[in-house]
Amino acid sequence: MASRELHAALEAAQAAAELIRGYYQKRFAVRIKADASPVTEADVRAEGLIRDTLNRYFPGYGFYGEETGQHAMGAENVWLVDPIDGTKSFVRETPFFSTQIALLRAGRLVLGVSSAPVYGELAWAEEGGGAWLNERAIRVSAVTALADAVVSSGNLKSLTVGPRWSRYGELIRRVNRIRGYGDFAHYHLLARGALDVVIESDVNILDIAALSVIVREAGGTFTDLDGGSVGLETTSVLATNGALHSRVLDAL
Repeated sequence: MASRELHAALEAAQAAAELIRGYYQKRFAVRIKADASPVTEADVRAEGLIRDTLNRYFPGYGFYGEETGQHAMGAENVWLVDPIDGTKSFVRETPFFSTQIALLRAGRLVLGVSSAPVYGELAWAEEGGGAWLNERAIRVSAVTALADAVVSSGNLKSLTVGPRWSRYGELIRRVNRIRGYGDFAHYHLLARGALDVVIESDVNILDIAALSVIVREAGGTFTDLDGGSVGLETTSVLATNGALHSRVLDAL
């Protein structure tokens, strides 16, 4: 049975989806932030709407938002929110953007909602409750051989510096297929068994917190590229169906 927290996160994601769809493919101002990433009125308004919704139900929880920063991070429960993960896609009018809402409890990610309102997918998971995509229970693949594996990559800029780049090239030659779906899309595909490995080297925890719970509850394994657990400082990802995880980790 879904918790009150999951119900609140789904309600917040749905409210944000309606707002975001109203902005998509419309004219709006784009501002460049200090980190050189874009932000729009839709980002700011969607985050405010999500925060108001979650605070209405859980006023004592902390909140870490892409646009408004960190608040009450010492609380036992902290919401992690990226209102539009993939703002560049949103601005360029491609549907590969999403709203990400996760709950961090005592340092552990326990809930995740990934809403892609234009792409038409809503995924969610809660610790111990399995993973769901558009009301259907989902599960990672049973692929066990690298030669049969489908691998998807996201941003790999920092991977190009150092020995991992050549190792990544060697890994590509060993797998069945390589694609770069990126953003929420390849994690949804991984969680429902349509591909087997996701590799990224330049991420922010707000991009992946919810997705890590979804992949984990679908039976997969989600770490950084060193095999470490996911936390606030995580900047890289190795997510797999579980059966392939140690093999890919060793290869990289």
